[in-house]
Amino acid sequence: MTEQAHDIQYHDNSPLNEFEIIEHVWIEMSDGVRLSAKLWLPKDAVDNPVPSILEFIPYRKRDATAFRDHGNHAWFAARGYACVRPDMRGHGDSEGIMQDEYLPREQQDAVEIIDWISRQDWCSGNVGMMGISWGGIASMQAATHQPPALKAIIPVGATVDRYYADGAYLVGAYPGQGLGWGGVMFGYCIRPPDPAVVGDQWRDMWMERLEQTPMFAEKWLTHQLRDETWTQGSVCENYDQIQVPVLGVSGWNDCWPNTMIRLLENITAPCRAVSGAYAHVYPNNGGPGPMFGFLQLALDWWDQWLKGIDNGVMDQPAFLAFIQDSHTPNPNPDERPGRWISESEWPSQDIRVRQFGMTEGKLTDKLMDNAGSAIICSKLSLGLATGEYMPIAGIAELPHDQRSDDAYSVCFDTPPLESSLEMLGTPMAHLTVSSDCAQGLIAARICDVAPDGASTLISYGILNLKLRNGQEMLAPVTPGENMDVSIRLNDTGWRIAAGHRLRLALSSQLWPMAWPVGEEAVLKLDLTSCNLEIPVRTCGVEEIDNPFEAAEVADPPLHQVLRPSSGHRHITEDIGTGRIVLDVADDRGDIHLYSIDLDYGATNSQRYSITDNDPLSAKVEYRAGFTFRRGDWDVRTESNLTVTCDETQFFLVGSIAAYEGKTNVYTRDWDIKVPRTIY
Repeated sequence: MTEQAHDIQYHDNSPLNEFEIIEHVWIEMSDGVRLSAKLWLPKDAVDNPVPSILEFIPYRKRDATAFRDHGNHAWFAARGYACVRPDMRGHGDSEGIMQDEYLPREQQDAVEIIDWISRQDWCSGNVGMMGISWGGIASMQAATHQPPALKAIIPVGATVDRYYADGAYLVGAYPGQGLGWGGVMFGYCIRPPDPAVVGDQWRDMWMERLEQTPMFAEKWLTHQLRDETWTQGSVCENYDQIQVPVLGVSGWNDCWPNTMIRLLENITAPCRAVSGAYAHVYPNNGGPGPMFGFLQLALDWWDQWLKGIDNGVMDQPAFLAFIQDSHTPNPNPDERPGRWISESEWPSQDIRVRQFGMTEGKLTDKLMDNAGSAIICSKLSLGLATGEYMPIAGIAELPHDQRSDDAYSVCFDTPPLESSLEMLGTPMAHLTVSSDCAQGLIAARICDVAPDGASTLISYGILNLKLRNGQEMLAPVTPGENMDVSIRLNDTGWRIAAGHRLRLALSSQLWPMAWPVGEEAVLKLDLTSCNLEIPVRTCGVEEIDNPFEAAEVADPPLHQVLRPSSGHRHITEDIGTGRIVLDVADDRGDIHLYSIDLDYGATNSQRYSITDNDPLSAKVEYRAGFTFRRGDWDVRTESNLTVTCDETQFFLVGSIAAYEGKTNVYTRDWDIKVPRTIY
């Protein structure tokens, strides 16, 4: 099957190649499991072998990610690269079962796929690997195994630390939203393979998935400390094993904005990093903008390391960062104001740490003797203005005006700034704090406060006080005893305008980003020894011309929208019960894909509810559904997960269901109790 790329020119004005799309090839693993892959091949690749680009994710190449995959890989194929997109085992049309994220077997699969690609007659022997989120993590993990054919990687929107920043103990506290990811995963795993690809065995493969897919959230909750479950697959455990060139790309509004600086600080192989303003998306596909020509940036990287074209990519700055300017809070921005800056090296000589002391309601230029104390006891629903942990492209996913949360926090402000203040790097809050009970949680937010009082979130961090001495061990909290703690906030690039104020807001809750601890702790700060450190960029407000070309993608596959997408994000309160509910709905609608004659639909919803003054009232509900139709083949799946708790346990109640037409052909239920170790 052949499909011409859309009508754009290579950025050096070279002609585009025709290419063919191969919807399915089997790649057999060493244990006999076969993975299904989709290929985009330049038409003359068999006669003139080309380098290859691998993207390895579980998200169904033929339907769920068909548009994104084609937009990127068809673009590369038109410029002389073979692109390979396998589904991970247990997903799409691949055989096997996925038992968890990032297992050693999954990493071995990636290594074996790279070897398989390098031996194909259309491949020159050189392979690059790229991907966003899971795909970015998989590319870094594969690099640690050093397969000979892997020559370079481009991780996008990825994390290097599975415990701190993946589907588990995000930013220091188990999040309600992370539990939703557990609901996502077992819903993703039960979708059927396509009989047009795998033939009559499709139903047996589907039943196997339904019967053997685990409850992912159970495992994640069972391992509440940073043990082997989390260190396995965390690239931060073995940076030195990455010996191929790395181009890291991420956004300040992504859930994983910290990875770029960690890579620059730790990778000894050639390494460059780009941090834009966007969220958990490829920067040529989504915002907030400015979007930019990610594919052209990647093409230069591949040309250098896969084709051996000396194009000077390593003569470019080590770090290109978009500095966001002060702006009105907007959870649905198209673009963020600001400018691109460059740093020739990192750590940068342009960055210094500025320390602020704290006294009642104020951030001061120096530590204050006898600065006093402050009491923190936030309402449990504080945090609803923080936005989604992993914003992608939904409705109102980015932070709202923080004033509603600031009002129930303990806030410390600078005076209005006489000149702008520019940050690039990692803020830290160092606190001396005590709790009136044997546990506690503290969240730190830094905000940009405009003259009219609007409060825009810059960054945040969370710490469970029992993890103050490290994530591998429990540190008992003795009521009334002072503890010295440090909270690492997410990395940021931001310039606060003159006349605005910098605010540090401290709270004992950040729902639903963090699940409440079992008791409503009253925290007390000894302000004399508390301080905030921010990374100040000192070289003025110079900027560089936009270093990127305009965003491009290949034209989407031929399709028809059968039912448009829709969604909402509502916060409601029951005056009678006091229960506060955040409802999030994301209906992707239904589309018909002409190339495979398939109708595909997807819906999901999340509900986070809590009652102030009752930390045991926290509740998360997640629902997802997927439909697949072609002629007489009409199937759908549903998954549900509800998580609640008491003083000592989490309760996970989940179910999956499968339907052929209107007939329910499979149902499975979970009712699980998991002890609360750190909560």
